[in-house]
Amino acid sequence: MPQPRRALYGSLECIVVDGGETPTIPVILCHGYGAPGTDLVGLAFEWISLLGDDAGAFRFVFPAAPLSLAEMGMPGARAWWPINMAQLADAIQASRFRDMHDHEPDGITAAREALCQAVREIKAELGSDANPFVLGGFSQGAMLTLDASLRGLPESPALLLLYSGTVICKPLWDATLGRLGDTHVYQAHGTLDPILPFESAEELSRMLIKAGIDAEFHSFDGPHTIDTDSIARTAQLLRDLL
Repeated sequence: MPQPRRALYGSLECIVVDGGETPTIPVILCHGYGAPGTDLVGLAFEWISLLGDDAGAFRFVFPAAPLSLAEMGMPGARAWWPINMAQLADAIQASRFRDMHDHEPDGITAAREALCQAVREIKAELGSDANPFVLGGFSQGAMLTLDASLRGLPESPALLLLYSGTVICKPLWDATLGRLGDTHVYQAHGTLDPILPFESAEELSRMLIKAGIDAEFHSFDGPHTIDTDSIARTAQLLRDLL
């Protein structure tokens, strides 16, 4: 198995796992709120195993979010922008989570700009803008990568992976969803998710379909996580890029 290495792209510290000696397609995945930068690295090894000889085409990159949550008593935890977890829990408890769909979080612009700069440098390192690239994330990372695809990057990813994400910035996203015309969106969400309600994931799916996006929505009986079926399906979608 390949050895992970650390690299700096833009201002973001990243862990990089190459599937082979000469990768051409970057797969950039952003972790969720409160997780360390290493949180999703294990997925690279699962996909390398599932892809076999085809894994050599891919470079897996895992950026660490810029904000530390150590002062909140969470050593090693990172965030893309601040979240008031008590307010979030209250909204879910009171069935007012939909009120948050239109909200543009403070700090999302800086996070989006940092990610977009990292993506540009990751792509440049592999030598050709003509190569497809994959972008995605889990939870807050899914929200960020959709926002970056719609409002930051000059070109859309060939594949966008939204694991357990939700709707934010709805008016801004609705106005720009057409930018995903050449993107396949894979969205997955657990029906028992206690953090980001399943109903809001369904709302995101409806937004994508209404905009004519090539999107698939996978629901599973589980909590706020990435299920094994999503990992296997993602490997298939990566192979389809070759």
